[in-house]
Amino acid sequence: MSATRIQPQIIPTQALFNKENLCVPEYQRPYKWTAKNVNQLIDDITHHRKKAAYRLGTIVFYQDEQQRLNVVDGQQRTVTLLLIAMAIQTNEGRLKEELNKAKVKTLRSTWFANLQFKNLISLNNIRDNYREIERRVADFDVDTVLFFYERCELVEVILHDVSEAFQFFDSQNARGKDLEPHDLLKAFHLREMAEVSTEQERMRAVSDWEGLDTDELKNVFASFLYRIRNWSKGYSARNFSKDDVDLFKGVSPRIKEPFPFTDLYRIGHFYVEGYNQDHDRHIDRKAMKYPFQIDQVIINGKRFFEMVDHYMAVLKNIKDIAESSEQAKAIYRTLESYEAHKRTGDKYVRNLFDCCLIYYWDKFGAEEMDRAVEKFFIWAYSLRLNMQNVQLASIDNYALEAPYMFKTIKEALQPSEVLNIKLPALDAAVSTKTEDIEKLFKQMNYLND
Repeated sequence: MSATRIQPQIIPTQALFNKENLCVPEYQRPYKWTAKNVNQLIDDITHHRKKAAYRLGTIVFYQDEQQRLNVVDGQQRTVTLLLIAMAIQTNEGRLKEELNKAKVKTLRSTWFANLQFKNLISLNNIRDNYREIERRVADFDVDTVLFFYERCELVEVILHDVSEAFQFFDSQNARGKDLEPHDLLKAFHLREMAEVSTEQERMRAVSDWEGLDTDELKNVFASFLYRIRNWSKGYSARNFSKDDVDLFKGVSPRIKEPFPFTDLYRIGHFYVEGYNQDHDRHIDRKAMKYPFQIDQVIINGKRFFEMVDHYMAVLKNIKDIAESSEQAKAIYRTLESYEAHKRTGDKYVRNLFDCCLIYYWDKFGAEEMDRAVEKFFIWAYSLRLNMQNVQLASIDNYALEAPYMFKTIKEALQPSEVLNIKLPALDAAVSTKTEDIEKLFKQMNYLND
C-alpha cells in the first residue's frame, strides 16, 4: 500500500456530521456494539469533557467515483457517534437557545437514513443502543454537548484507490492485525499514566512490555490471570478475548475515587511510592515492591505493568517454590513424564493444577506448600482419571463445582481451610495412558483398585 496516498488529518466530530455522502459497504461486518460499549464511549466523553480536546479514535474511508465515503475501518464507532448526535438533536429543545448562541450545527433528520442498513443484527443493535443513548444524553448539559461536537476528535484517513481500500480492510480484519486483548490493555494503561507519570516512566513501561515474549504474555493472561480471577469469583473462564479486558481495569493511578474500598489501595500505593522515592534509598539501595494479589482491584497505569512482570516471574519460579518435599518432587516428575502428559486434555488439567498452586502461593506463600501440591494434584487429576476425554469446558465446569477450590482459597484466612478440604478416593480410573498418575494416587490412598 502506498504511504503517499494516506494523509491522516484530525477532525472534530462536527466535521463527521457535516459529511453528506457516508455509506457502510456491504462487505463490512454487522454493527455489533452493545449497551456496554456505548456506555463506555459516553463515559469517556463525559469524563474528559474538561479537556481542550479528546481523541476518540480513527475512521478510514474509501472515496469512490461517486464521491461517496465508504467506511472501511471504524464502523462501530462511527455509527455510535451518529446515534449520539441524533439523540442530542432529539433533546436539543431544552438546550436550543444556548446551542444557537454557540452556532452548533446539529444533525439533520434525514442524514442517518442515507446509510441504509439492511442487516437485521445491525438494525436490532442500532435500535437497542439508541434507546440507551437517549437515556444517557438526557443528562447532557450545554458544555457536554459543545465538547462532543467541537473538542472530541477523530483521525480521518481517506483512500482513493479501491484496491488499497480492500487491502487495508483485509489487513485489518482478516490477517491478524486486529489488536490482541493485551494490546488493548497496554494502550489503556499507558493512557492512564499520561497525567501522573513522566515521559521517562512511560517509555520504560513501553520498552519493558515490548521486550516481553508475546506468547508468554498471552499465556499469562489467558491461562492464568484471567482464569484465576474469574474462577475465584465463581465465573466461567474459558477463552480470554477483547470482551474480557475490563477484568484488568480498575481504579485510577491517583486513586481519586471517593469510595471507602479504595482507601486500602491508596495507602498501599502511595506508601510504596513514597518509600521508593525517599532520599534514604540512595543510601541503603533498597526498594519495596507493591504487594500484588491476583484477585485484587487493579491499579491502572504503572502498577498494572508491574503486576504483569510480577506474575510472569511467579510462573517461571513456581515449580522451584513448590518442590519443597520429596513427595512434591515425585508429583512434578510424574506430571512431566507420564505417557499422555502432552495430550490437549491433559494440558488443560495441568493448567488447572498450576492455577490452584499459584493462587495458593499468592495468598499464603510457601506455608505448607508440600501439602498444597498434594491436595491440588489429587483434586485436579481426579478429573483426569474420571474422564476419557477432557475438554476446556471440563476444567471450567470442574473449577466452579464443589468443593469450590478457587472460591475456598479466596475466602480462606488460614492455609488449613484449604488443605483440610476432604477429597474422595476413586474406585477406578477410566482414563488411558495415565498409569503413572494412578500409581501415585494408590500410594497416597486415593485410588482403591
